[in-house]
Amino acid sequence: MKKRITSKFNSRQYMLSEDFEVFYYSDLHFHSINLHTHDYYELYFFEEGSVEMEIGGDSYPLRHGDVILIPPGIRHRAVLTDPDVTYRRFVFWQSRNFAKAMEEQSPDFGYIIGKAETEEKYVYHTDALTFNSLKSKLFTLLDELGADRYGKQTQVSIYIQDLLLTLNRHIYEQDRSRSVKENRGRYEEITGYIDLHLDEELSLDRLAREFFLSKYYLVHLFQDSTGLSVHQYIIKKRLEACCDSMLNGASVSEAYRQWGFGDYSAFYRAFRKEYGMPPSSFLELHRM
Repeated sequence: MKKRITSKFNSRQYMLSEDFEVFYYSDLHFHSINLHTHDYYELYFFEEGSVEMEIGGDSYPLRHGDVILIPPGIRHRAVLTDPDVTYRRFVFWQSRNFAKAMEEQSPDFGYIIGKAETEEKYVYHTDALTFNSLKSKLFTLLDELGADRYGKQTQVSIYIQDLLLTLNRHIYEQDRSRSVKENRGRYEEITGYIDLHLDEELSLDRLAREFFLSKYYLVHLFQDSTGLSVHQYIIKKRLEACCDSMLNGASVSEAYRQWGFGDYSAFYRAFRKEYGMPPSSFLELHRM
């Protein structure tokens, strides 16, 4: 099937179709074309070759499994660093109207287009399993386009939706996983800082300045990670430190002053709310 659906490379950089065009290229001694733009979205699935992709002034060395989304008007070109290596890739062109219609049908089809246009994020890497799945869908789509079967138009529409949804879902989940890991690392960094400075003034403003973060981000980071506000987390850690100090011989007044409580009444209210008893009863219970 692969041999039958391989296209001979054409340097044409305009669409003949009003909606989409799909190609599978396999070239040896490929001659790079000049930097260019076009008036449609280009999805590029890199399978094999020694290639760097220039996009908007940046250069990206490609590896097997890379997927590229180039929006209209962005200057780009593929440059072969070793023309003696076979250069294989899929190319999927979508007109503006087609991409818009797909996104109106469901925003799930437009996730990577949105990232390209708002964040200038063009290149993604997929793992072998995901890329093989995408390749299989592309070959199936090309085979259907080259056949003459009943329901062809409907089947092609289903295959395209499946391809685009699979790709957008993978990139979304990849981004989500990375975001969770980054947030976890940042949360641990901030809580480590809090633990080292419990005896100092620890306001939301100070933490935001210290870590160059917005207060909005900090509030949601702690809410998502612990279900507590930043202030509630700090109070909780200070109370734990006070308990340790008192159990190791410090008086109540020494403990609350040491660990950042401004006055006894604030400490007392927080302690009773957290442990359900006053500090004196807590100490008596542990003595018993």
